[in-house]
This record gives sequence, C-alpha cells and structure tokens, in this order.
Amino acid sequence: MVALSGGVDSAVAAWLLVDQGFSVECLHMSNWDDDDGYCDAATDLQDARAVCDQLGLALHRVNFAREYRDKVFTDFLEETRAGRTPNPDVLCNREIKFGLMRSYASRLGADWLATGHYARLDQSGEQPLLLKGRDRQKDQSYFLHAVDAADFENVLFPLGDRNKTEIRDLAREAGLSVAEKRDSTGICFIGERPFGEFLSRFIAPEPGPIVTRTGDTIGEHQGLHLYTLGQRKGLRIGGLDAADESPWYVAAKRSTGNELVVVQGVDHPDLFSDWLETGPLHWIGPEPPEWPNGGTLRCQVKTRYRQADQSCSLILTGAGASQVVFDQPQRAVTPGQYAVFYLGERCLGGARIDRAGRGQLRDHAKAEAS
Repeated sequence: MVALSGGVDSAVAAWLLVDQGFSVECLHMSNWDDDDGYCDAATDLQDARAVCDQLGLALHRVNFAREYRDKVFTDFLEETRAGRTPNPDVLCNREIKFGLMRSYASRLGADWLATGHYARLDQSGEQPLLLKGRDRQKDQSYFLHAVDAADFENVLFPLGDRNKTEIRDLAREAGLSVAEKRDSTGICFIGERPFGEFLSRFIAPEPGPIVTRTGDTIGEHQGLHLYTLGQRKGLRIGGLDAADESPWYVAAKRSTGNELVVVQGVDHPDLFSDWLETGPLHWIGPEPPEWPNGGTLRCQVKTRYRQADQSCSLILTGAGASQVVFDQPQRAVTPGQYAVFYLGERCLGGARIDRAGRGQLRDHAKAEAS
C-alpha cells in the first residue's frame, strides 16, 4: 500500500514499486475537512486518481480529519496559545501516518506500507533504525524522529536513496501527470492564506508592546503567538531616531507583561543559545552503543529542519528529559520545536524543546558531565 498524496514524490514511489514487481494499491488520506479555498485537498485527490489511472492501480480513500484534530491540531493550538512554536508534521507522522494509516493499510490486507519520504530504514537488526535520506537537502528524518521503531516495521521508503532531481526525471520518464507539480510547502491546514488570518479563527488577538532589551517600547504586536524567535518580517517597526538602520529580530517572548523583545542585527548575541532543555526524550530503536551508561553522549543535533548537524553533548536528566550543550552557540533555538539527535547517518530520536539560553546552564551541564 502506497500512501499517495497527489504529489510527485509518492507517485514516483508507487511507480518504482510497480517496476520492482510489488503488487501495489494506493491509499489517499484526508486530514482536514474545511473546504474554504485555501487547502488543496480536492486537487490532490484528483491528482492521486489520475496517477492511479495511469498506473492501473486501485485507489482507496480514508478520512482521518476527526483524529487529526484530536491528536495533532489540538496540540498545535495549545502550544501556540502558550507562545511556543509547534511543528504539527512531527505529530502527524507519529499519530496519523505511521499510526492510524499504517493500521488501516494493514486491515486492507497490505503487507507493506510505502511513503514518499526522503529517509531510509535499516531493517537488518531486531528493531528498525531510521537513517537520513541520501538527498541532504530533502532529508525528512527530522520529521520522523518521534515514530516508534515498531511502527517502522514493514515500512518502505523507495525514495530514500535518491535525490529530488532524479525523482523529477523519473516522473517525466514514466509520463506521470504530476511530473511538474510543485512541491507543497508549509502546514496543510493553513494552505496559502496568511498565518495570522488562520489563527485568528481560533486564538483571539492580544496586542502588547514591542520592547528593546533595555525596556523601551518601540511598537505594538498583535499577539505573542503570531511570532517566533529569530523572526524579522512582520514586525512593522519604523525608523527610530535613536537606532541605526539595522533590521530588528525577535529575541524573546515574555508572557509576563505580554512583551515581544527585539534586537537589532542578524548576529546579535541575544539571538544565540549555548544550551537547551527538552521534555521526555524519544529513542528510535535501541539506545546507541556509544551511550556511556546513561551519562553524556557526544552526538549531533538539529533544532530545526534543514539545519546542518551541530556537535553537542546530550545529558539525560530526570523523567527522561535532557539537557543539550552546543559546541558552538546556535541561533534562534525555539521552544515548541524539536531537538533531533544523530550519530552520523542514524537518527537516534528527539524531544520537544522546552527552553534555551546562554551561559549558566552550560557551566552546570559541563560540571555534571565531568
């Protein structure tokens, strides 16, 4: 069973599996019911049908909109109201795609579930290991880090060893109707509409002051939930007599006082963190053999998608949470996003970022590690 979204990646995944001799059927999943002209769900279904017609494959449909709202969207709103920056794609993969959809495909009689993700699986051991996709610009292991190892059993990633250019070429070679379709970006339920416009349907605006690090008010924001750390666009700060022309960036969000703190300059020190703390850590498969009896693990981390691997020390704390100390300060480490850990090609797992900062915890963590 191929999870067929209506895009080029999953279409090529289906074509490759047919070419490899698999008996293939396809499953198109709907997760959002609001037909307000912004979401491309209807077009995606039509494109999925066209691909199946071309390849002579059966197409099944399933609607998980209620489950998506309960398991993913509710969390998205709670995190956003709290002033954090959530990543719903991570929960969608864990709860919907490799949870509900995988079970549904099995009930339809599928032996394997295949998707168009750019990632790889090592199925040679007792538990599957998640590996990076060969195309480093498209690697999606970051979004898959919260899936349980058991839910990767009988899963195929046909695109994991290929790059995007090759996939486009294969789609043209196969004559697939979606060969030139542009990749979808952003969050599916928001579509092409402005982010603030969508959120205003669920979270009331709560204007407050935009302040400098010295406490001077220089503007007004429309709600802390509309901004993320490191953001430049949309601040609407005009020219100030006491400031130079350098652009302003969001450095902090203070719920006390409802203040949005901004600084000038892309490399301002207040935009960087030496450390972060996470919630409970989720491992994919066994703990790495390099883990020294639960002490400090030297590994790499990403705090956002498409970030280059960053060397760090990972230290377990109580209740399965962790502290991470960066070798080099990292810009715009954002609570609500995820810290995802790697050892070379292997994605170890990750955790939601609770807070980040400079200075003090770095010394504490190093002392604890030693």
